[in-house]
Amino acid sequence: MENNKPRKLLDQLRERIRFLHYSPRTEQAYVYWARRFILFHNKRHPLEMGDEEISVFLNYLANTEKVSASTQNQALNGVVFLYKEVLRKDPGQKIAFDYAKKPLRLPTVLTKEEVRNILANTAEPYTTMIGLMYGAGLRMNECLSLRILDVDFSRGEIRIRNAKGGKDRITMLPDSVMSGMELAVEKARACFKNDQRNGIDYVYLPFALERKYPNAGKELKWQFVFASGNLSTDPRSGRKGRHHVHRKSIQRAIQQAVKRAGIMKHVTAHVFRHSFATHLLEGGYDIRTVQELLGHSHVNTTMIYTHVLNRGGRGVRSPMDNL
Repeated sequence: MENNKPRKLLDQLRERIRFLHYSPRTEQAYVYWARRFILFHNKRHPLEMGDEEISVFLNYLANTEKVSASTQNQALNGVVFLYKEVLRKDPGQKIAFDYAKKPLRLPTVLTKEEVRNILANTAEPYTTMIGLMYGAGLRMNECLSLRILDVDFSRGEIRIRNAKGGKDRITMLPDSVMSGMELAVEKARACFKNDQRNGIDYVYLPFALERKYPNAGKELKWQFVFASGNLSTDPRSGRKGRHHVHRKSIQRAIQQAVKRAGIMKHVTAHVFRHSFATHLLEGGYDIRTVQELLGHSHVNTTMIYTHVLNRGGRGVRSPMDNL
Protein backbone atom coordinates (compact mmCIF):
# COMPACT_ATOMS: atom_id res chain seq x y z
CA MET A 1 0.00 0.00 0.00
CA GLU A 2 1.43 3.34 -1.05
CA ASN A 3 2.17 5.79 1.74
CA ASN A 4 0.61 9.14 0.85
CA LYS A 5 1.53 10.75 4.15
CA PRO A 6 3.08 14.17 3.39
CA ARG A 7 6.72 14.63 4.29
CA LYS A 8 7.51 16.72 7.31
CA LEU A 9 8.59 20.28 6.57
CA LEU A 10 12.00 19.92 8.20
CA ASP A 11 12.64 16.73 6.21
CA GLN A 12 11.86 18.69 3.05
CA LEU A 13 14.32 21.33 4.24
CA ARG A 14 17.05 18.73 4.76
CA GLU A 15 16.39 17.24 1.33
CA ARG A 16 16.67 20.62 -0.39
CA ILE A 17 19.89 21.49 1.44
CA ARG A 18 21.45 18.21 0.36
CA PHE A 19 20.25 18.65 -3.21
CA LEU A 20 22.08 22.00 -3.33
CA HIS A 21 25.21 20.37 -1.84
CA TYR A 22 25.38 22.48 1.30
CA SER A 23 27.67 21.22 4.03
CA PRO A 24 26.40 19.05 6.92
CA ARG A 25 27.13 21.88 9.36
CA THR A 26 25.02 24.30 7.30
CA GLU A 27 22.24 21.73 7.23
CA GLN A 28 22.39 21.38 10.99
CA ALA A 29 22.29 25.16 11.49
CA TYR A 30 19.45 25.87 9.03
CA VAL A 31 17.27 23.08 10.41
CA TYR A 32 17.92 24.33 13.94
CA TRP A 33 16.87 27.91 13.12
CA ALA A 34 13.83 26.83 11.10
CA ARG A 35 12.65 24.77 14.07
CA ARG A 36 13.35 27.65 16.48
CA PHE A 37 11.36 30.03 14.25
CA ILE A 38 8.34 27.71 14.12
CA LEU A 39 8.39 26.98 17.86
CA PHE A 40 8.79 30.68 18.65
CA HIS A 41 5.49 31.35 16.88
CA ASN A 42 3.69 28.53 18.69
CA LYS A 43 4.11 25.97 15.92
CA ARG A 44 2.32 28.01 13.26
CA HIS A 45 3.08 26.85 9.74
CA PRO A 46 5.50 29.20 7.97
CA LEU A 47 3.04 29.60 5.08
CA GLU A 48 0.72 31.34 7.55
CA MET A 49 3.50 33.80 8.40
CA GLY A 50 5.75 36.21 6.57
CA ASP A 51 8.16 39.12 6.90
CA GLU A 52 6.48 40.50 10.04
CA GLU A 53 6.91 37.24 11.97
CA ILE A 54 10.51 36.91 10.74
CA SER A 55 11.24 40.45 11.96
CA VAL A 56 9.75 39.73 15.40
CA PHE A 57 11.85 36.57 15.70
CA LEU A 58 15.09 38.33 14.72
CA ASN A 59 14.38 41.21 17.10
CA TYR A 60 13.82 38.71 19.90
CA LEU A 61 17.19 37.09 19.20
CA ALA A 62 19.01 40.44 19.24
CA ASN A 63 17.21 42.21 22.10
CA THR A 64 16.22 39.39 24.45
CA GLU A 65 18.71 36.59 23.82
CA LYS A 66 21.51 39.06 23.01
CA VAL A 67 22.94 36.82 20.30
CA SER A 68 25.94 37.91 18.25
CA ALA A 69 25.61 39.52 14.84
CA SER A 70 26.88 36.38 13.11
CA THR A 71 24.34 34.19 14.96
CA GLN A 72 21.48 36.51 14.05
CA ASN A 73 22.60 36.54 10.43
CA GLN A 74 22.75 32.74 10.39
CA ALA A 75 19.19 32.60 11.75
CA LEU A 76 18.02 35.01 9.02
CA ASN A 77 19.71 32.92 6.31
CA GLY A 78 18.18 29.71 7.64
CA VAL A 79 14.63 31.07 7.76
CA VAL A 80 14.87 32.81 4.38
CA PHE A 81 16.24 29.59 2.85
CA LEU A 82 13.20 27.73 4.20
CA TYR A 83 10.85 30.18 2.52
CA LYS A 84 12.63 30.55 -0.80
CA GLU A 85 13.94 27.03 -1.41
CA VAL A 86 11.33 24.83 0.27
CA LEU A 87 8.08 26.78 0.40
CA ARG A 88 8.85 28.66 -2.85
CA LYS A 89 7.65 31.86 -1.26
CA ASP A 90 9.56 35.12 -1.23
CA PRO A 91 9.32 36.58 2.29
CA GLY A 92 9.62 40.01 0.68
CA GLN A 93 11.81 43.04 1.24
CA LYS A 94 10.04 44.27 4.36
CA ILE A 95 12.01 42.27 6.91
CA ALA A 96 12.93 45.09 9.30
CA PHE A 97 14.74 44.24 12.51
CA ASP A 98 17.30 45.49 14.99
CA TYR A 99 20.74 44.29 13.99
CA ALA A 100 22.70 42.62 16.74
CA LYS A 101 25.74 44.69 17.58
CA LYS A 102 28.99 43.49 16.10
CA PRO A 103 31.76 44.64 18.44
CA LEU A 104 35.22 45.21 17.04
CA ARG A 105 37.36 42.53 18.64
CA LEU A 106 41.01 42.13 17.83
CA PRO A 107 42.07 38.50 17.35
CA THR A 108 44.03 36.73 20.06
CA VAL A 109 47.63 36.17 18.98
CA LEU A 110 50.22 33.92 20.57
CA THR A 111 53.90 34.68 20.81
CA LYS A 112 56.31 32.30 19.13
CA GLU A 113 57.41 31.08 22.57
CA GLU A 114 53.79 30.32 23.51
CA VAL A 115 53.33 28.34 20.29
CA ARG A 116 56.49 26.34 21.07
CA ASN A 117 55.24 25.61 24.59
CA ILE A 118 51.86 24.41 23.32
CA LEU A 119 53.48 22.15 20.74
CA ALA A 120 55.78 20.73 23.42
CA ASN A 121 52.73 19.72 25.42
CA THR A 122 50.91 17.83 22.67
CA ALA A 123 51.30 14.39 21.11
CA GLU A 124 50.68 13.16 17.58
CA PRO A 125 48.60 13.62 15.54
CA TYR A 126 47.73 16.87 17.31
CA THR A 127 51.28 18.24 17.22
CA THR A 128 51.23 18.05 13.43
CA MET A 129 47.68 19.39 13.17
CA ILE A 130 48.53 22.43 15.30
CA GLY A 131 51.73 22.76 13.28
CA LEU A 132 49.66 23.01 10.11
CA MET A 133 47.21 25.54 11.53
CA TYR A 134 50.07 27.73 12.75
CA GLY A 135 52.66 26.91 10.10
CA ALA A 136 50.38 27.11 7.05
CA GLY A 137 47.47 29.21 8.30
CA LEU A 138 44.88 26.44 7.95
CA ARG A 139 41.44 26.66 9.48
CA MET A 140 40.63 23.69 11.70
CA ASN A 141 38.14 22.25 9.19
CA GLU A 142 40.68 22.64 6.39
CA CYS A 143 43.21 20.70 8.43
CA LEU A 144 40.76 17.95 9.31
CA SER A 145 39.51 17.63 5.72
CA LEU A 146 42.93 17.08 4.12
CA ARG A 147 43.07 14.04 1.85
CA ILE A 148 46.25 12.16 1.02
CA LEU A 149 46.14 13.42 -2.60
CA ASP A 150 46.13 17.03 -1.28
CA VAL A 151 49.65 16.71 0.16
CA ASP A 152 52.63 17.11 -2.19
CA PHE A 153 55.73 16.19 -0.19
CA SER A 154 58.13 16.72 -3.11
CA ARG A 155 56.98 20.31 -3.71
CA GLY A 156 56.30 21.11 -0.06
CA GLU A 157 52.73 22.14 -0.86
CA ILE A 158 49.21 21.52 0.39
CA ARG A 159 46.09 22.00 -1.71
CA ILE A 160 43.10 23.27 0.25
CA ARG A 161 39.91 22.21 -1.52
CA ASN A 162 36.53 23.88 -1.27
CA ALA A 163 37.55 26.19 1.55
CA LYS A 164 35.36 28.97 2.93
CA GLY A 165 33.50 30.55 0.04
CA GLY A 166 33.95 27.42 -2.09
CA LYS A 167 37.50 28.37 -3.09
CA ASP A 168 40.63 26.25 -3.57
CA ARG A 169 44.11 27.49 -2.76
CA ILE A 170 47.71 26.31 -2.43
CA THR A 171 49.74 26.89 0.71
CA MET A 172 53.05 25.69 2.04
CA LEU A 173 53.79 22.40 3.80
CA PRO A 174 56.22 23.45 6.58
CA ASP A 175 59.43 21.40 6.76
CA SER A 176 58.97 21.02 10.52
CA VAL A 177 55.76 18.99 10.10
CA MET A 178 56.96 16.75 7.27
CA SER A 179 57.75 13.81 9.54
CA GLY A 180 54.44 14.16 11.36
CA MET A 181 52.55 14.25 8.06
CA GLU A 182 54.37 11.14 6.84
CA LEU A 183 53.46 9.40 10.10
CA ALA A 184 49.79 10.41 9.70
CA VAL A 185 49.72 9.16 6.10
CA GLU A 186 51.23 5.82 7.13
CA LYS A 187 48.59 5.45 9.84
CA ALA A 188 45.86 6.27 7.30
CA ARG A 189 47.38 3.70 4.93
CA ALA A 190 47.32 1.01 7.63
CA CYS A 191 43.69 1.82 8.50
CA PHE A 192 42.77 1.73 4.82
CA LYS A 193 44.31 -1.70 4.28
CA ASN A 194 42.58 -3.05 7.36
CA ASP A 195 39.23 -1.61 6.27
CA GLN A 196 39.63 -3.14 2.81
CA ARG A 197 40.24 -6.54 4.35
CA ASN A 198 37.03 -6.13 6.36
CA GLY A 199 34.96 -5.08 3.37
CA ILE A 200 34.79 -1.37 4.30
CA ASP A 201 35.22 0.64 1.11
CA TYR A 202 33.41 3.92 1.79
CA VAL A 203 34.84 7.37 2.41
CA TYR A 204 32.79 10.57 2.55
CA LEU A 205 33.10 12.85 -0.47
CA PRO A 206 31.32 16.21 -0.69
CA PHE A 207 28.97 17.47 -3.38
CA ALA A 208 29.00 15.69 -6.75
CA LEU A 209 32.41 14.08 -6.18
CA GLU A 210 30.74 10.96 -4.81
CA ARG A 211 28.95 10.47 -8.13
CA LYS A 212 32.04 11.39 -10.14
CA TYR A 213 34.29 9.02 -8.20
CA PRO A 214 32.04 6.16 -7.03
CA ASN A 215 35.05 3.97 -6.25
CA ALA A 216 36.92 6.60 -4.23
CA GLY A 217 36.54 4.50 -1.07
CA LYS A 218 38.71 1.84 -2.69
CA GLU A 219 41.56 4.27 -3.38
CA LEU A 220 44.12 5.32 -0.79
CA LYS A 221 44.51 8.84 -2.21
CA TRP A 222 40.96 9.82 -1.21
CA GLN A 223 41.41 8.83 2.43
CA PHE A 224 41.71 11.51 5.11
CA VAL A 225 45.27 12.25 6.24
CA PHE A 226 44.16 12.48 9.87
CA ALA A 227 42.02 9.36 9.85
CA SER A 228 39.89 8.56 12.87
CA GLY A 229 40.80 5.55 14.92
CA ASN A 230 37.18 4.37 14.75
CA LEU A 231 34.69 3.65 12.01
CA SER A 232 31.49 5.70 11.87
CA THR A 233 28.23 5.83 9.93
CA ASP A 234 27.60 8.72 7.56
CA PRO A 235 24.30 10.27 8.77
CA ARG A 236 23.33 11.19 5.20
CA SER A 237 24.15 8.02 3.26
CA GLY A 238 23.90 5.56 6.15
CA ARG A 239 27.12 3.89 4.98
CA LYS A 240 29.93 2.88 7.32
CA GLY A 241 33.40 4.20 6.69
CA ARG A 242 36.40 5.94 8.23
CA HIS A 243 36.06 9.68 8.69
CA HIS A 244 38.67 12.12 9.96
CA VAL A 245 39.56 12.85 13.60
CA HIS A 246 36.65 14.54 15.38
CA ARG A 247 36.88 18.31 15.81
CA LYS A 248 36.22 17.96 19.53
CA SER A 249 39.32 15.79 19.89
CA ILE A 250 41.66 18.50 18.62
CA GLN A 251 39.83 21.18 20.61
CA ARG A 252 40.31 19.10 23.76
CA ALA A 253 43.99 18.50 22.97
CA ILE A 254 44.57 22.24 22.53
CA GLN A 255 42.88 23.13 25.82
CA GLN A 256 44.88 20.53 27.69
CA ALA A 257 48.16 21.71 26.13
CA VAL A 258 47.39 25.37 26.91
CA LYS A 259 46.66 24.45 30.51
CA ARG A 260 49.86 22.43 30.86
CA ALA A 261 51.87 25.26 29.28
CA GLY A 262 50.45 27.74 31.81
CA ILE A 263 49.18 30.15 29.13
CA MET A 264 46.49 32.54 30.37
CA LYS A 265 45.13 33.55 26.95
CA HIS A 266 41.86 32.14 25.57
CA VAL A 267 43.27 29.83 22.90
CA THR A 268 41.10 28.16 20.28
CA ALA A 269 42.16 26.35 17.12
CA HIS A 270 41.62 29.54 15.09
CA VAL A 271 44.14 31.44 17.24
CA PHE A 272 46.95 29.56 15.47
CA ARG A 273 45.75 30.93 12.12
CA HIS A 274 45.67 34.44 13.63
CA SER A 275 49.21 33.94 14.91
CA PHE A 276 50.40 32.66 11.50
CA ALA A 277 49.20 35.83 9.77
CA THR A 278 50.53 38.20 12.42
CA HIS A 279 53.97 36.59 12.57
CA LEU A 280 54.28 36.69 8.76
CA LEU A 281 53.56 40.42 8.79
CA GLU A 282 56.03 40.89 11.60
CA GLY A 283 58.57 39.04 9.47
CA GLY A 284 58.20 41.59 6.68
CA TYR A 285 55.93 39.73 4.24
CA ASP A 286 53.54 42.00 2.37
CA ILE A 287 49.83 42.04 3.10
CA ARG A 288 48.87 40.68 -0.35
CA THR A 289 51.00 37.57 0.12
CA VAL A 290 49.42 36.93 3.50
CA GLN A 291 45.96 37.51 1.99
CA GLU A 292 46.62 34.87 -0.67
CA LEU A 293 47.95 32.33 1.81
CA LEU A 294 44.93 32.81 4.07
CA GLY A 295 42.49 32.63 1.17
CA HIS A 296 40.79 35.94 1.98
CA SER A 297 38.66 37.39 -0.82
CA HIS A 298 39.30 40.98 0.28
CA VAL A 299 42.47 42.51 1.66
CA ASN A 300 40.38 44.40 4.25
CA THR A 301 39.81 41.09 6.03
CA THR A 302 43.57 40.56 6.25
CA MET A 303 44.17 44.13 7.44
CA ILE A 304 42.87 43.27 10.93
CA TYR A 305 46.25 41.66 11.61
CA THR A 306 48.08 44.94 11.14
CA HIS A 307 46.40 46.10 14.36
CA VAL A 308 47.84 43.29 16.46
CA LEU A 309 51.47 43.34 15.39
CA ASN A 310 53.80 42.78 18.30
CA ARG A 311 54.65 46.41 18.86
CA GLY A 312 52.41 47.26 21.79
CA GLY A 313 50.39 50.46 22.16
CA ARG A 314 49.74 50.79 18.39
CA GLY A 315 53.47 50.89 17.67
CA VAL A 316 54.04 54.03 19.75
CA ARG A 317 56.97 54.10 22.15
CA SER A 318 55.93 55.26 25.60
CA PRO A 319 57.61 58.48 26.82
CA MET A 320 58.15 56.64 30.11
CA ASP A 321 60.72 54.49 28.30
CA ASN A 322 62.62 57.56 27.14
CA LEU A 323 63.28 59.01 30.60
